[in-house]
Amino acid sequence: ERPWVCERIMAAPPPSAPGEPAPQPPPQPLQYSLLLQYLVGDKRQPRVWDPSTFGGIPCPPKSEEQKMVERVMESCPFKAALACVGGFVLGGAFGIFTAGIDTNAGFDPKDPYRTPTAKEVLKDMGQRGISYAKNFAIVGAMFSCTECVVESYRGKSDWKNSVISGCITGGAIGFRAGLKAGVIGCGGFAAFSAAVDYYLR
Repeated sequence: ERPWVCERIMAAPPPSAPGEPAPQPPPQPLQYSLLLQYLVGDKRQPRVWDPSTFGGIPCPPKSEEQKMVERVMESCPFKAALACVGGFVLGGAFGIFTAGIDTNAGFDPKDPYRTPTAKEVLKDMGQRGISYAKNFAIVGAMFSCTECVVESYRGKSDWKNSVISGCITGGAIGFRAGLKAGVIGCGGFAAFSAAVDYYLR
């Protein structure tokens, strides 16, 4: 007489026995739009980079000797010494190169028509190379040490450190020839440092 009663009874889940957990309802079908929110939407969680999950080699803890070496290599005196050596080598190579292409190498103003010998040309190349090497070494050491001090004081590593240290170095070199030369050296060296820093970054 009431077929809907039988259908409701048949559709209802069977009663659970005493002491047994109630049967869980069947899971709802996963909606694709909700899944996209967790994959590419606002609910997407950033994944923490962990090399161990990709089978990476675990990094052992550093020893005290390694930490000491890192502290020495990151110190301002070491950076200044390294820049000094690099500037000396680069300046020497640049001086020798410029002397090699200079037609006045070995020129004697007392006898302008005399052709210089190979020994005189090599001597002039060596003197010019040493002169350039000293200047490059001094500038490199001053710039590196100043940049390290400015970076340590500011606590940041950005383009401003190069500009400030370049201005200080150029101004210190130019002030020997006067105030105007110091201002020009400060601005020129700061602009050059900013351009180099922008190119390297």
